Amino acid sequence: MAREKHMNEFSYDRLKLDCEKETNRLAAFISEAVGRWLRKQGAVVAISGGIDSSVTAALCVRALGPDKVIGLLMPERDSHPDTLRLSQLVGESLKIRTIHRDITPILAGLGFYQEMTSCLQEIIPEYAEGWKWKISASDISEERVFTFFWLVVQSPQGEIIKKRLPADKLLRMIALSNFKQRTRKMLEYHYADRFNYAVAVTSNLLETDQGFFVKLGDGAGDFKPIAHLYKSQIYQLGEYLGLPVAITRRQPTADIHPLSQGQDEFFFGLPYQQMDACLYGEKNGIPPESVARAIGVDEEKVRLIYKQLAHRRTANKYLRLPPLGLEAEDLEPEDQ
Repeated sequence: MAREKHMNEFSYDRLKLDCEKETNRLAAFISEAVGRWLRKQGAVVAISGGIDSSVTAALCVRALGPDKVIGLLMPERDSHPDTLRLSQLVGESLKIRTIHRDITPILAGLGFYQEMTSCLQEIIPEYAEGWKWKISASDISEERVFTFFWLVVQSPQGEIIKKRLPADKLLRMIALSNFKQRTRKMLEYHYADRFNYAVAVTSNLLETDQGFFVKLGDGAGDFKPIAHLYKSQIYQLGEYLGLPVAITRRQPTADIHPLSQGQDEFFFGLPYQQMDACLYGEKNGIPPESVARAIGVDEEKVRLIYKQLAHRRTANKYLRLPPLGLEAEDLEPEDQ
């Protein structure tokens, strides 16, 4: 009975890693994956200045050596001012070759900025060049599983205008924004082909499980070393691997829209530590009330998050599927 009670209790200790053991395990995996399975000479990592890509690059260095890792730095005009600086800091600390490719001209050539401005003005006519904007998710405390989204714009004078996004406009803006991730992945594979390297996926477990990635964009690659790790665990690895403090203490940012925002505001609804706890609890059958006590969140909110996690996992399943063919296993209905 005591053991059963313990198994039903959540503690952040459950997310603690043996960083030395995990680093050795992942370095062995990367070495095997790149050299033996993929038959490549090294790895390409898109470095954003965030913890996930920084840890992925550091693990690749452990596995392959700094001379076999290329870090691609690919900001654009809407990127946060810290993006390039921190990406360069990671490259310098790991002593790897970095290649800086500003993707603004590519996006401009695709008509991205012009079309996005047109779309924004259809929703908020006052919007003009020089304004900043972001997409914000509805409050997770509202009693529903589905998430609604808001467009928030800020004038150069600091005036804020907020309007709820209709579904068609949201889809249009997401489709446009996905140009960024797909452009970056195109460049990653360009350099991978050029040097006979493999492309690393830098998504973590929460992003992979919940569909917070772009299909054929940042979700694409040849190997994914950290997709099984919670964000909290990746921060632990970052400290163990000796990454700069500016990286290991930086809060996750979406860095998709010109107006700064965290990932919790844009998609997840709670800071990553609490979302990690909820995902762990939901996946491992831990009662919501136990997680709620541990993270200091209302029990009903945790119950709602459990429902949202399950809903998103099902709704975003298509993102994780390979292209479907006529093989029987591809056409089997999802288990009920």
